[in-house]
Amino acid sequence: MNVRVALFATCYNDLMWPETPKAVVRLLRRLGCEVDFPVAQTCCGQPFTNTGYAGEAIPAVRAFTAAFAGYDAVVAPSGSCVGSVRHQHRDIAARAADPRLQAAVDAVAPLVYELSEFLVDVLGVTDVGAYFPHRVTYHPTCHSLRMLRVADRPRRLLEAVRGIDLVDLPRAEQCCGFGGTFAVKNADTSVAMGFDKAAAAHDSGAEVLVAGDNSCLAHIGGLLSRQRSGMRVMHLAEVLASTEQAPA
Repeated sequence: MNVRVALFATCYNDLMWPETPKAVVRLLRRLGCEVDFPVAQTCCGQPFTNTGYAGEAIPAVRAFTAAFAGYDAVVAPSGSCVGSVRHQHRDIAARAADPRLQAAVDAVAPLVYELSEFLVDVLGVTDVGAYFPHRVTYHPTCHSLRMLRVADRPRRLLEAVRGIDLVDLPRAEQCCGFGGTFAVKNADTSVAMGFDKAAAAHDSGAEVLVAGDNSCLAHIGGLLSRQRSGMRVMHLAEVLASTEQAPA
């Protein structure tokens, strides 16, 4: 399928986890998509909105709609940021009382997809030609699970990966405790929840913990590292981009 796609890397990935958006590009191009990276993209504005500064998010929404106008689809490796675009941008545009901005949001927001949604629902694939010979468990992040309702799409993609040993994560639907600014404002609670998630990951017996949001993986991965667990964390995109020719 020849689909013109814009990569929304997200600011968190761009600054901290650049290998993830690179993996998205490799994966989508392998599947026949034409992938662009609009250089004017910035933050989706979620940090402002989630902390009560919706007015300050208006410039971010303007920049987002301008950067991603005209594409068949906008794909992001982040359920959290996609959730912000699809569920918060209309409210922010309404707050701006700008009909042109509201129209721009209405045109762009429905075309913004979390990676697993795009692969399964738009491209219609679950087997993406990946090879990853490791024991893996999957953490469904809160925004992807509860806001976007991606359901079993990520697991279906992982189940089709050749060589993988996919095992269940105990208490998988429990929050890891990151929650963006929640981790800063409620650090003790956040860390306690993170320790519970790290323990569940360890109990799974997996080598690799996979998720669709690097923000959650940073939180859990930091705790696993401090515990010297030996378990590594990887974004779903990096697993799906792996092939027999590439290092897993």
